[in-house]
Amino acid sequence: MRSWVAAGRSVLAVLALGGGLAACVTPGQMPPTPPSAVPLQTAEVSPIPADATCPQGIPADAKCYTGRSEEGAFYWIAIPANWNNVLVVHSHGGPRTTTPNIDDEIDDLQRFSVMVREGYAWAGSTYRRGGYGVRMAAEDTDILRRIFWSRFGKPRRTIVHGQSWGGNVAAKVSELYAVDGNGQRNYDGVLLSAGLVAGGTRGYVFRSDLRAVYQFYCRNHPRPDEVQYPVWQGLPRDGRMTRADVAARVEQCTGVGKPAAERTPEQVRNLKNILGVIGIREDELVSHLVWATNLFQDMVWKRLDGHNPFSNEGRVYSGSDDDAALNAGVERFAADPEGVARLAYDADLSGQIMLPTLSIHAKNDPTVFVGVDAIYRDIVAAAGRSDLLVQTFTNEDTHSKLSTPEYAGMLDALMAWVDKGEKPTPATVAAACETHAAAYDEPCKFDVGFTPTAASR
Repeated sequence: MRSWVAAGRSVLAVLALGGGLAACVTPGQMPPTPPSAVPLQTAEVSPIPADATCPQGIPADAKCYTGRSEEGAFYWIAIPANWNNVLVVHSHGGPRTTTPNIDDEIDDLQRFSVMVREGYAWAGSTYRRGGYGVRMAAEDTDILRRIFWSRFGKPRRTIVHGQSWGGNVAAKVSELYAVDGNGQRNYDGVLLSAGLVAGGTRGYVFRSDLRAVYQFYCRNHPRPDEVQYPVWQGLPRDGRMTRADVAARVEQCTGVGKPAAERTPEQVRNLKNILGVIGIREDELVSHLVWATNLFQDMVWKRLDGHNPFSNEGRVYSGSDDDAALNAGVERFAADPEGVARLAYDADLSGQIMLPTLSIHAKNDPTVFVGVDAIYRDIVAAAGRSDLLVQTFTNEDTHSKLSTPEYAGMLDALMAWVDKGEKPTPATVAAACETHAAAYDEPCKFDVGFTPTAASR
C-alpha cells in the first residue's frame, strides 16, 4: 500500500498543472474547461482531468472528464449543467482481476447515470490495479475525491457511494478518510448499494464452501490428472483459467450451459446437490465459481503471501441427497491465523462510523446475499454507532442495478439527513422513491418491514 506521501503527490500534481485549488462552484455553474483539455481519443492520461465525450445515457448538457492518478487508477467524472454542488464519489464492485483501462468506469457511470440526471456530480475510479485490496481501493477512491476538489473546487457536500464489493470499499473509506488530519470532514454521507459489507473474512466463506462441495461432486477442479492443490487457493500460484474454462468444467459435471432435457441423470443430481447445499441459483453457479477461482488465487498468492484465510473445519453441510457421505468425504481445511489477520486488516470493518450511512439491498440478491447487512448492522451496533446507520431492502432479485427511482429516493433521503438532520426510515425512503417513480417510469419496490438475519439469502 502506498503511503499518504505518495497519495498526496497525485493532488500536488493536479495543483501544479491546474494552478491551485479552484474556488467552490455555485449550484448550476459549470466548472471551467481544463486549460490543456483535448478530445478523449487523443488525450494523454494524467492526474488533471481532461475533456471527454460523455457516454450514451448521460444528459446531453453534462460535461465529462477523464484522467489517471499518479498511482495508476483511471477515472471518469461527469458534471451536469444543473449541478447541485454535491459530489458522489463512486467505488465500483468486483473486484476486477483484469488490468485496468480508461474505459472501465463507463459502465458504472451509465448504470448510475440517475445521479447525474438528479443534479449530482459523479466521479468513479478503476483503482490502480486489478485484483483484491480494499485499503488500496479505498485510497484510490479518496485520491479521486482530492483530484476533483483540486480541479473543480470543494463542493458543498461530498458523498461516497459503494456498489457490491465497492460497498466494502466505501465503508472502509468512511472509516479511514471521513475527516482529514485537522478534523475537517472530507465526506458528509455514505450510500451503499448491494454492498459486501460483511468484510473480507466473512464475506467469502460460502465461496470457499462452494469450492469444497463442488469438488466433492465433480472432481474436475482440479482434475485427477492435474496438479493437485487445496481448493481454498483458487488455483496454483502460476495457474491460468478463464471464465470459459470454468464454465466448461461446470457444464461437464452439472450440464449447466445446455438445455435441461440434454443433461444426464448424474449431471442433474450433481447440480441439485451443489445448489441445495450452497444455496445459490443455477444461473449464478459459474460466476461464483469463477470468483472462487481467480479472485481466490489473486487474494491468496498476491495479497496474503500464500496464507489461507478460510476454514470449513467443523462445518456440517446439509441439503444434499446424502449429507453423511458429503460431510465424510468433502475436503477440509483450516484457516491460517496469519491469513485471517492479513485479510481482516485489509478488508474487515470496525463499525466506527461517523457519517450518516444509508444502504439499499435486494432481498433476493443472488450475488451478495442480503444477510451481509445483518452482519454489518451488528458490527456497527457493537461499536455503538447504530444511530448513523439506516438500512433499506427491496423486493428484487437482482444485484448490479436496482429500480432507478430507488436510487433517486435514497439520495433525497440521505441529503435531508445530511443537510437538515432528518434521519430517514425505510418508510420515508420508500415515500421519497415514489416522488420519482413517474419520471423514470419504473416502480419502487421497498419492503419497509423486512429485517434480515445473517443467514438470510
